[in-house]
Amino acid sequence: MRVVIVTESFPPDVNGVAHCALQTARHLVDRGHTPVVVAPASAPGNKPDADVPCPVVHVPSLPLPGYPQVRVALPSRRLAATLVEHRADVVHLASPFVLGVRGMAAAARLGIPSVAVYQTDLAGYARTYMGAGEAAAWRRIRSVHGAADLTLAPSSAALRDLETHGVPRVELWPRGVDTERFRPDRRDESLRRELAPNGELIVGYVGRLAPEKQVELLAGACGIEGIRVVVVGDGPSRPGLEQALSGAVFLGRRTGHELARIFASLDAFVHTGPFETFCQTVQEAMASGLPVVAPAAGGPLDLVAHGRTGLLVPPRDASAVRDAVRALAADAGLRAAYGAAGRATVEGRTWAAVGDQLIGHYANVLAARRTVVAA
Repeated sequence: MRVVIVTESFPPDVNGVAHCALQTARHLVDRGHTPVVVAPASAPGNKPDADVPCPVVHVPSLPLPGYPQVRVALPSRRLAATLVEHRADVVHLASPFVLGVRGMAAAARLGIPSVAVYQTDLAGYARTYMGAGEAAAWRRIRSVHGAADLTLAPSSAALRDLETHGVPRVELWPRGVDTERFRPDRRDESLRRELAPNGELIVGYVGRLAPEKQVELLAGACGIEGIRVVVVGDGPSRPGLEQALSGAVFLGRRTGHELARIFASLDAFVHTGPFETFCQTVQEAMASGLPVVAPAAGGPLDLVAHGRTGLLVPPRDASAVRDAVRALAADAGLRAAYGAAGRATVEGRTWAAVGDQLIGHYANVLAARRTVVAA
């Protein structure tokens, strides 16, 4: 198959949309298909990812006001031209919002089937950033995804939300995890001594530092004696979080094997954001053999088995986060048991396995189109 992946973000950007689009391109090439990626141009000075397996067409972009790490694509003829020049069989729309909507429209004009991957909780973001606008966000989501031949939801919660709000033709497609990169034996005692020189238990958060992630909920954990909180990531909330999380270590953005080493060197992982449609960092923590604390909302509901691989807590509840961290800190056997169970849970969730599922979805969409044309 000849596939055009239209994505709102792509490496060197670091986020779930970019990572999933890259893994999709890699798997398509591995299986003998021919993808090309269309993505917004990264910020000037960002080094391109050297491990991109296929051509990438960059569309001019501008930084999102107030959040310069996010780039928004400008109108460009390159998108439609790429669909024509590549002779696309199917258009893959990764978290369509601006560029993806244009990709959807171009695919429709050209009669090319489209598969839209839902990854961003726009309604949750509207509540966080504007205090309102949730209904308008869902109208936008319904309009965009309703035009696709198929929408793929990353979790059961996301699938229910889409169907509840009237989005048609929705199927489940989860995310894979690199179990070779993220694994317990990458634990590094020298790194642990750097992060916790007094032998503290290390509790980590990995992800963007933005209001919707609610990382400030870790403040209570920072106050527990014998706990060192480590924060990995960057974003507009970092200055405020450095004030709010007393004693926490901020490592900034880390990637690749360095990130895997940090994950494996933690004693527990905490995710705080309640708006995750999946939550890839939870899977990476589980692959690293860590017990996980996460909100009982969205994607983590599919990932964390409460009382077996970690603890689910009420969303936005700082006291519950603190108490869960305290419970894990007090019981080394519990941490070990949860971590081992988490690793066992994700071992079969490779990118190859979920990539083959995706190719199956493409094939179904193409077959359905052929049936309609034949009729």
